[in-house]
Amino acid sequence: MTEPATLAEHAVPGWAGLAYLIAGVLFILALRGLSSPTSSRSGNRFGMVGMLIAVVTTLILHGTGLVEIAVAIAIGGAIGFVTARKIAMTDMPQLVAAFHSLVGMAAVLVAAAAYLNPVAFGIAGLDGVIHQVSRIEMGLGVAIGAITFSGSVIAFLKLNGNMSGKPIMLPARHVINLGTLAAIIGLVGYFLTDQSVWVFATITALSFLIGFLLIIPIGGADMPVVVSMLNSYSGWAAAAMGFTLHNTAMIITGALVGSSGAILSYIMCKAMNRSFISVIAGGFGAEAAAGDGSAKEQRPWKRGSAEDAAFLMKQAESVIIVPGYGMAVAQAQHALREMGDLLKKEGVSVKYAIHPVAGRMPGHMNVLLAEANVPYDDVFELEDINSEFAQCDVAFVIGANDVTNPAAKTDKTSPIYGMPVLDVEKAKTVLFVKRSMGGVGYAGVDNDVFYMDNTMMLLADAKKMVEDICKSMAH
Repeated sequence: MTEPATLAEHAVPGWAGLAYLIAGVLFILALRGLSSPTSSRSGNRFGMVGMLIAVVTTLILHGTGLVEIAVAIAIGGAIGFVTARKIAMTDMPQLVAAFHSLVGMAAVLVAAAAYLNPVAFGIAGLDGVIHQVSRIEMGLGVAIGAITFSGSVIAFLKLNGNMSGKPIMLPARHVINLGTLAAIIGLVGYFLTDQSVWVFATITALSFLIGFLLIIPIGGADMPVVVSMLNSYSGWAAAAMGFTLHNTAMIITGALVGSSGAILSYIMCKAMNRSFISVIAGGFGAEAAAGDGSAKEQRPWKRGSAEDAAFLMKQAESVIIVPGYGMAVAQAQHALREMGDLLKKEGVSVKYAIHPVAGRMPGHMNVLLAEANVPYDDVFELEDINSEFAQCDVAFVIGANDVTNPAAKTDKTSPIYGMPVLDVEKAKTVLFVKRSMGGVGYAGVDNDVFYMDNTMMLLADAKKMVEDICKSMAH
């Protein structure tokens, strides 16, 4: 058998190409649906149907080892089902990071399998010499996959509290990172001329290392961009492996995930006034930690009670609720929804304002509010609601700090200067739920809103405070 014949064995039949195309269209519709809470359910259904078509088509094309594959799918499906049922919505960011790590490791394992048996994968002749274009695909796939795996593991550990969320600054980290990346790129190029085991193994090992080095300088509170970035990496790893496996669906899906994740990362960086390049270079944490991590000098502030807050909001015509990570930690979303319902019964207009980087991953607050059955029509993004704070009676801030800090607009020395923030200080009254006055946000700077004449601080666990407010309203 000649080499072209070997490649022909891996040619995709016309019906399979059409099936993969349909799956790709469904994936695109899934992404479109997931762009809005109101269409997210249909978007998920499109994605599930598309994946079912892609998996079934692949199994039909490669009809060997179906029993083993079925067992693997059953085991993985069972683990995923149990995990999804048990995981708390507040823990969704670390679950996403963990799943990203699995995608990265899958890419590494597929690349290793293809390297060890290239003839079976149709990427080499009978002499075992891997085609040069396949070496590029394989090298990039294993590198991106390994970076995704180790980076996602670090992100998971930071989000889950197993590792300090503070940036870990290694000496000469930028030199180390650039040197490691240059070595990986150089070895991928060298892999074109030498497919020795040591080359493949070294690419893999250095890629695992750089994934670790890129994420440890980033603070645990800065995870929205990191999670989005790792999502993009996992997509590109899948796309690279799609070329190795001659699988059109993987190429399409990986490209969609990679590009959409990169676009989302860019949007998140703009929302935090950060450089996208600095995030990739692992310098984001250093910039984000520019504050000294302590509060400013002692300044007068007003403390209120749950009864005060209940009275003020019941007398108001409009209330805008601003949730943040503190709400997620306290798991206060259900109590917050109850409070909103009680206010509506009193004839008060209730809206929820979401900052793009509130929480620990893109859409974190939206997910938590959706879990509590907060109506989609009551939830607004920053650009859609920011102008309404000047007309609202009460801004109820629960666990959100930096995203409401006016220093981002006025203090050029502040590490958050230039970051778009919610204009809560313009409301007639600001009720600010916070555990204590001592803590600061991820940027390590104090919030001037705490000390304004129209602000009342509600110092307590967020869930306990909101529950007490609900009790006061009910009386």
